[in-house]
Amino acid sequence: MAKRTRGLKSISQLIADFDIDKKKYISREFQDYGYRLAMELNDPKHKSLYIKLAKELPRNMLEQAKIFVKDAYQVKSRARLFMWKVKELRKEALKKRNKKEK
Repeated sequence: MAKRTRGLKSISQLIADFDIDKKKYISREFQDYGYRLAMELNDPKHKSLYIKLAKELPRNMLEQAKIFVKDAYQVKSRARLFMWKVKELRKEALKKRNKKEK
């Protein structure tokens, strides 16, 4: 526990003491991206899911879904909308791949 000091602190001291993103065991870039995505979607409970998605899916697909969610107006669940958009983008990519193979 941090020591309490009496009196006022400067803003630089407050900012230095305040750690917004506690990066416990993040050692790879995709882990950081997945963690930040979970925080941006306000879904820290499922951060392992976003880390897995960041590892396995193309980054541009995740970025498209994230931008779609950001542009949406009055969303009940940003995480649910994000997952729906990822599903739609994966279907679209699969159709394009199958079309190329024929």
